[in-house]
Amino acid sequence: MPELEQDIAEALAMIARTEASPGCRKVIGIVGPPGSGKSTLAAELVERLNLVRPEQAALVPMDGFHMDNATLDRAGLHAVKGAPQTFDVAAFIATLRALRPSGVTGATPIFDREQDCTIPAARKLVADVEILVVEGNYLLLSEPPWCGVGKLLDATIALKPTLAALEQRLMARWLSYGFPHEIAYRKTHENDLRNARLVLEKSTAATLTLHQQGVGRL
Repeated sequence: MPELEQDIAEALAMIARTEASPGCRKVIGIVGPPGSGKSTLAAELVERLNLVRPEQAALVPMDGFHMDNATLDRAGLHAVKGAPQTFDVAAFIATLRALRPSGVTGATPIFDREQDCTIPAARKLVADVEILVVEGNYLLLSEPPWCGVGKLLDATIALKPTLAALEQRLMARWLSYGFPHEIAYRKTHENDLRNARLVLEKSTAATLTLHQQGVGRL
């Protein structure tokens, strides 16, 4: 995957030249629309950094802050799960703020796609971690309350594939989960691509932007 390797090289170089705030860990944001490959890139970066020194980097996924399905049902938001308003942004910001200081320990939630639910405190953060790699769709949204997230990031990497590439990737993703073509098409066009346009049009500029041309990875 030459494109991914090039992205990793550019991202690692940017991380190396980024300075943390005094007394804090280095916090790097990986942002992009659904299907852009941000989760793959973020996981690869953490793995490469930890090959150099074990446990120097940890992953903090935005997806861990999905509102639970019962809350979404009460709010009438279940049909648009994954949109900005379906996340607990206050908890996300509070967690990032709590984990920024050097040497603190803690835990972050993760989202289990198979169970379609958040698992609290699933990923532990040890004191030796020096770099937090935060990944998610809406880290750079300019609108409140999401605009509070960017203030906690020392540098950001934005993935910007074309909408045509995103459509192919997202359709392939939903089909791989076993959904019929009609449902996969609806999920892609009525939710994912709507969110993708929001990310591409309403996000502030990143420190590093990676423009992807091919269909590539999910």
